[in-house]
Amino acid sequence: MKLVAHDPTEGIFPTTEDYIHGLEVQQPERFLFVSGTIGLDENSAAGKSVEQQLDLIWSNIKIILNSAHMTTNNIVRITSYLRDRQFADANQDARMAALGDHRVPTTAIIAETLESDWLVEVEVIAAG
Repeated sequence: MKLVAHDPTEGIFPTTEDYIHGLEVQQPERFLFVSGTIGLDENSAAGKSVEQQLDLIWSNIKIILNSAHMTTNNIVRITSYLRDRQFADANQDARMAALGDHRVPTTAIIAETLESDWLVEVEVIAAG
């Protein structure tokens, strides 16, 4: 599998350091579509703060990826659902910490979550 970044700079708004406009996946052998993942621990208790929930979310995503013999470097798309716009920076920071230098297309949507104590939900697509 080969990943090719498509991040044009002319005739389009610029991206920031945390994402790219497009990512081409050439010759993948498999895809993993991860359900929206929330900040719950193994006992289904939600983290008390958005930061705690984001830590749990990325830990949960890494466990799911690992079960498919993948890492965060296999992620090719991220969508985040934020209960409140004020969580955008924390979400960006957690995503950047989880991905390191790996940049992918990402979207954040402000949405009401199914439970009031779920502050953020993140879904990913990975390829291998």
